Amino acid sequence: MVPADEAAALLRSQFELRNRISADYIPRHSGQLARVCREMADRFRDGGRLLALGVGPYITDAQHISVEFVHPVIVGKRALPALDLSVAPRPMLAALAGPRDIVMGFAPPAGDAVLDELLKSARERGALTCLWPGRLGEDELPAATSDPFVHQELTEMMYHTLWETVHVFLDQQSGGEDVGAASFLYPFLSEQKTESKADTLADVAASIRQKAAEDERLRALFADEQAECFAEAVGAVRRRLDVGGAIVAFGNGGSATDANDLVLDCVAPPDGCLPIPAISLSMEPANLSAVANDVGVELMFQRQLIANGRPSDVAVAISTSGKSKNLALALREAR
Repeated sequence: MVPADEAAALLRSQFELRNRISADYIPRHSGQLARVCREMADRFRDGGRLLALGVGPYITDAQHISVEFVHPVIVGKRALPALDLSVAPRPMLAALAGPRDIVMGFAPPAGDAVLDELLKSARERGALTCLWPGRLGEDELPAATSDPFVHQELTEMMYHTLWETVHVFLDQQSGGEDVGAASFLYPFLSEQKTESKADTLADVAASIRQKAAEDERLRALFADEQAECFAEAVGAVRRRLDVGGAIVAFGNGGSATDANDLVLDCVAPPDGCLPIPAISLSMEPANLSAVANDVGVELMFQRQLIANGRPSDVAVAISTSGKSKNLALALREAR
């Protein structure tokens, strides 16, 4: 096993790598992101919907962007229509995609020929198409890196700016200059008085760059303050895996897709990495809805842990707030 200090140094180097790539890549494409956000807002206003699809571990990105539009974290923002079609992308896209829709695909750094074909077909129908990597609307979008983990992390950061700033454009289209409840996400916008659509695009692009810079600051802070603690946790997980344990991950909403992503990265890692036994309790819709309906949402994960958890396993709960009752009860059951 790698000593804790070496593991901490590796973690710091990985965070530094992500920040170097992010600081170059996202500013170069912030204008494209702003333009596609504006067109997405126009299409949502005209009755369009977002149809997302991914391949391999990138199906979790399709899940993630869908839930963020349907159930936005911004208080007071309306739900926007979005669906994840990854379970059967070709027939579902053929049946559902229309000329007002937005079709978004998620692929590995080298791209995916099937997704290319499907998005081309949707584009011919008049849909706005985005493909990571590949294109943002009419603009080309090359991969940021060949590293699949860094690629997926930066992709996730970029599509978070999509759903957040789509609401900014919807606010401005319906209510003038005030970005309202979205201002805490993009404070730069609330300080500006835009005089034209070009001004708005420039302000949104600048805010996306500020958002990325804040993410980079937080990565650096985590690397500086938490690398040793995180390395110790990794060592503890490894010791459980060495005696036959598995990772059992779970979370709600966007955090559910993070749990799913963690598990897919473990069981189906990129070439050169060994698989790690792992399951996601958030990847079981029948179990989740059965328990939620019959005994309550607070027990969705606890009941599954009773059935599937073992003493040698590692329970990994993922949360934005840290206050979800169903996670707390599941962790208590795990202990």
